[in-house]
Amino acid sequence: MADFGFADVPADEKTGLVGGIFSRVARRYDLMNDLMSGGLHRLWKDTLVDQLRPRGDMDVVDVAGGTGDIAFRLRRRAPGARITVSDINPDMVSVGRDRALNRGVTRGIEWVTADAESLPFPDRAADAVTIAFGLRNVTNRERALGEMRRILRPGGHFLCLEFSRVAVPLLGQLYERYSFNVVPWIGQIVTQDRDAYRYLVESIRRFPAQDALANLMRGAGFERVTWRNLSGGIVAIHSGWRL
Repeated sequence: MADFGFADVPADEKTGLVGGIFSRVARRYDLMNDLMSGGLHRLWKDTLVDQLRPRGDMDVVDVAGGTGDIAFRLRRRAPGARITVSDINPDMVSVGRDRALNRGVTRGIEWVTADAESLPFPDRAADAVTIAFGLRNVTNRERALGEMRRILRPGGHFLCLEFSRVAVPLLGQLYERYSFNVVPWIGQIVTQDRDAYRYLVESIRRFPAQDALANLMRGAGFERVTWRNLSGGIVAIHSGWRL
C-alpha cells in the first residue's frame, strides 16, 4: 500500500492517481503556487539554487521539475550548465517547454518525461540532482532516492526542497488552519479542483518529518546528510552527497 493523502491505496495505483491530479492542474500550477504561498515558494527555490551554487561546467538533473521553475533559476545562475528536467507527467513537461519557448530559451535545458523511480540516465551522469516539491508524490521514495544517488558522480550533491514539519508552535497552529480551510478553497476558485488541493495538504501531513527524511537519504547511500528549515519549518532543504 502507499499513502495518497490521508488514504492508503494499492501502491500500483498511486502513480496514476497523482498523475491525474497534476494533469488537471498543470496549466494553473504556477499560479496556484504563488497564491498558496504568497510568493514564498519563489524565495524557497532561490534558496535551493543558492545552496547548490551551480557552475557553468555542471550537469544538473532536476527531478519532478515539471514547469521549469528550478531549471530556469539554474540557467540564470550558471548559463553554461547542462540542465535536464525530468518529470513523470507529460502535461507538466509540456507546460515547462512552453514556458521556455515563451522566454526564448531554446538551448541549455533538456526536457524528459520519466519516472523518478526509474530514471533514464546512466550511472554517475550528473554533478548535481535536485527535486523540489516532488518527492512527496513519489510512490516508492526509497527507490527514487536510490535512483537519484545512482546518477550522481562521486562528489555529487543532492538537494531536496519539500514541505516539512513546522517547528514553531503558534505558526504551526495558524498554518494548520490555513492549509485545511483556505488552500482547498483557493484551489476550487482557480482550478475548479478542490480535491487536488485537499490531496496536497493531506500529502504534506503524511510526508516524513525532517529527521525521518534524513534517515531515508542515509539509507539510500547519501552521506553528510543535513537539513535546513525555511519559514519556521513549513519547508526544509535536505542536502546529501555521493562520496
